[in-house]
Amino acid sequence: MRIVRFIGGLLTGLIALVLAVALFVYWFDFASSMAAAAGLGALGYVFLWMAFGLNLLLWTVVGLLRLAEDGARAALRRRPEGRRASVAGNRERRPLLVGAGGPGNAEALTGGETAGSAEGGTVDTVTPGGGPLVAETPGDATLAVIIPAHNEEPVIGAAISSALGLFDRWDVYVVSDSSGDATADIAARTGVNVLELLTNRGKAGAIEAVIEEFSLTENYDGVLILDADTELDPGYVEGARRQLRDPEVAAVAGFVVSEWKPAERGLVGRVISAYRDRLYFMLQYLMRFGQTWKRTNVAFIVPGFASVYRSRALREITVNPPGLVIEDFNMTFEVHHKRLGRVSMRPDTKAYSQDPFTFRDYRKQVGRWTLGFWQTVRRHRVWPSFFWVALALYIVEVVLVSALFLVTVAIALFVLLGTFAGEALTGVPFLSEGFTAVTAFLPLTALAIGLLVPDYVLTCVMTMVRRRPSYLFYGLFFFPIRIVDSYLALRMIPKAWTARSDGRWSSPTRVSRRDPG
Repeated sequence: MRIVRFIGGLLTGLIALVLAVALFVYWFDFASSMAAAAGLGALGYVFLWMAFGLNLLLWTVVGLLRLAEDGARAALRRRPEGRRASVAGNRERRPLLVGAGGPGNAEALTGGETAGSAEGGTVDTVTPGGGPLVAETPGDATLAVIIPAHNEEPVIGAAISSALGLFDRWDVYVVSDSSGDATADIAARTGVNVLELLTNRGKAGAIEAVIEEFSLTENYDGVLILDADTELDPGYVEGARRQLRDPEVAAVAGFVVSEWKPAERGLVGRVISAYRDRLYFMLQYLMRFGQTWKRTNVAFIVPGFASVYRSRALREITVNPPGLVIEDFNMTFEVHHKRLGRVSMRPDTKAYSQDPFTFRDYRKQVGRWTLGFWQTVRRHRVWPSFFWVALALYIVEVVLVSALFLVTVAIALFVLLGTFAGEALTGVPFLSEGFTAVTAFLPLTALAIGLLVPDYVLTCVMTMVRRRPSYLFYGLFFFPIRIVDSYLALRMIPKAWTARSDGRWSSPTRVSRRDPG
C-alpha cells in the first residue's frame, strides 16, 4: 500500500508540475504579447508579475537568503570536533572583552550569533552596556496554555486533549467566555484550570481576564494562546522553546496547517479547506519566513490560533484596547511599536486549524480578520520604522491589486454579457459602443487568461507540493473566493474608521473531531 501511495503521489506531482510549467509559459507568452501590443513597455511587466504578487516575490527572495544563512551556520556547527575543541580551549584561555577586542571579535568567535544557540547549552552574549561577554545557560521556558472559548462544545475537548499531550494539566487554562453550551463543563472534567466569565468580553477580553486572574505573566516565562478549534503538532512545544532560547524573541508565531479531512466536509467545505491550504503555504513559506528573519523582523501578524508570547513582552502589551474586533494584529503591532523584541517563526511550531465549513462562515471570518487589520492600522498609525516600510508596500499592493481585480472582473462580466446577449442589447444606448471599445482592447479570451490562468498555476504548484490530485478539481472553484477576499479588503477600509467593535464572539459552524458525523 505504501508503494502504491508513493507512486501515486509521485505521478500527481509530475503531472501538476508539467501542467504548471505549461500554463505559465502559455500565460507569460500571451500576456507579454498583449503588453507589447498596448505599448506598456517595462510597466507592462510590472503589472504581469502583480498577478502573482510583488510582495510574495520580494519576500521569497529574502526567505532564500535566510535559508542560505541558516544553512551556512548549520555547516559551521558541524565542523570537525577537533576544531570545535580548539576554539573552545581558546575561549577558556582568553576571555574576550568587547572593550579590548571590539564587537567584531565577538562575532568572529560566536559565528556571528549573539543570541542562544539552536541546540541550547552555554552561549556567549554581549551585555547591553558593552561589557564583557557573559556565559549563559538558558533553560527551557515554562509555558502556560490559554484556551479562550465561546460555545465551542464540539471541539473544546480535542483542543484540551492536544494540549494535555504536551503540558501538565495544571499549566492549561481554559476561559469560557459566557458560553451557553457545555464548553466549561467539558473543560472542568479534564482537570485543567477553568475560568468561567458571566459576561461576553470577546476573545481579547477573555485572554486579558485569565492572565490577570492567575497572574500568568508572573508565574511563567511565556504564554501560549490556543484557539479552541486548534490541535498542536507533537513537536510544537519543543520548537517554541528552541526559538525562545534567543532572548531577543518576544513572540513565536505558530505555523498554521489547514486541517484536511475531506470526508467530514461537503463540496464547499473542501474547496474552502483546499484554498486555505494554498493560502497558508504561500503566506508562510514564501512571505512570512522572509519577514521573520532576524535581519528584517517585519512580520505584521502573529496568528492568534496557536502562538507564544514571552511574559516580559506580554506584560507591556495592551491586549484588549477598545474598538477592535480581533486581537492578534494589534498584539503584533504592539511588539513592533513598543520595540519589545522580534517575532520568530519556523515550521517546527505547527498546529492544525479547522477552517470554515460554509461559505457564509468563511465570508464572516475573513471580514472580521480584514476589519481587524485595518482597525489596527488605524489605532497605531504610522511610526518611523522598517516595519512600516514593509507594511506600506503590502498595503499598497493589497489595495491596488484588489481594486484592479474587481474592475477586471466587472469588465469581464460586461464583455461576457455582450458576447452572449449582444443582440438583445443592441438598442440600449452606449452599451453597443462600449462593448466594441472594450473588446478591441481587452477581448474575452485575454480577460479569461489574465484572471484565471495565474491563479490556477499556483494551484498546480500546491497540488505538486501536497500531492493531492483533488486540488486540480477544487482549484477550479477558487475564483469566487478571490472575489470575496478582494471585496472585503476594500470594503473594510472605511468601516474600520467609521465603526467601532466590541470584539464579541460570533460562533461559526463546528464539527466534532471525535465524532465526524
